[in-house]
Amino acid sequence: MNIVEPAPSPTRGPDADPAKLAEAFRLFNQVSEELSSAYGALEKQVERLTAELAAANAEAQRLREEAERNKRLTAMGEMAAQLAHQLRTPLAAALLYAGNLETPGLPEGTRILLAQKTVERLKHLERLIQDMLLFARGEVLGRETFEIAELLGELVMTFEPLARARGVVFAVGAPPLGLTLTGNRKALGGALTNLLENALNAVAERPDGRIGLEVEADEASISFCIVDNGRGMPAEVVSRLFEPFFTTRAEGTGLGLAIARGVARAHGGGIEVDSAPGKGSTFRLIIGRGPNDLVAAEDG
Repeated sequence: MNIVEPAPSPTRGPDADPAKLAEAFRLFNQVSEELSSAYGALEKQVERLTAELAAANAEAQRLREEAERNKRLTAMGEMAAQLAHQLRTPLAAALLYAGNLETPGLPEGTRILLAQKTVERLKHLERLIQDMLLFARGEVLGRETFEIAELLGELVMTFEPLARARGVVFAVGAPPLGLTLTGNRKALGGALTNLLENALNAVAERPDGRIGLEVEADEASISFCIVDNGRGMPAEVVSRLFEPFFTTRAEGTGLGLAIARGVARAHGGGIEVDSAPGKGSTFRLIIGRGPNDLVAAEDG
């Protein structure tokens, strides 16, 4: 067996040349200094680029915030102009009717009629202001857990007499057993009532008016589906339904659907609409399900 002796180190061996060692150390130190200098320059460059990137991000954020602020101001300006227009018309009518009450020798019947019209216009103003307040605070919601069946029961008690008085059939499907929802019960009830009232107006001209309310649920959401066999709407009307102050009714404030959609969105959902002239309408109010709702439904 051959044993190979290790080769002597050129830097430590007895035959190492001191001059070569010195030259090697000098070169090593030179390279180290150059690398250190290059690292320092690179570090400064990184710091400069980082500062420039941070400044660019800050500027981009400032521009985004400014754009959002301008957008909000524009929206507020448009809404204020629309609100002023909406308030001015019924207010002018109320002032006109009230002014006529001062007419000397006015017959009693005419005076009563003018007074009733004045009160009617003022009530319209009150509804408009109430809707505006609801619209403004629509995103602020309290939450509680309740059964869907209880909510439907309240809707039936409120809406069924109105439908029956107009000869409209109101059919409510039984919700899934034990289905619960965590949300703002009052706000959801108001949003659904608004959709039902719209449906009632849509079927007003039909002798066989019919409105249905069904509830569907899956693991992610709960849908309240309101179907009517009314006059339906063209696409250009459907596309504007949720614009504040847009309405096709003389007595409407144009805020009901905007408020309803705000409530649905605050519950993690939205409202879908399917409608066509002469074919009725379907409004689907969708609510996101919280963990408590899912557990309750599975237990039921």
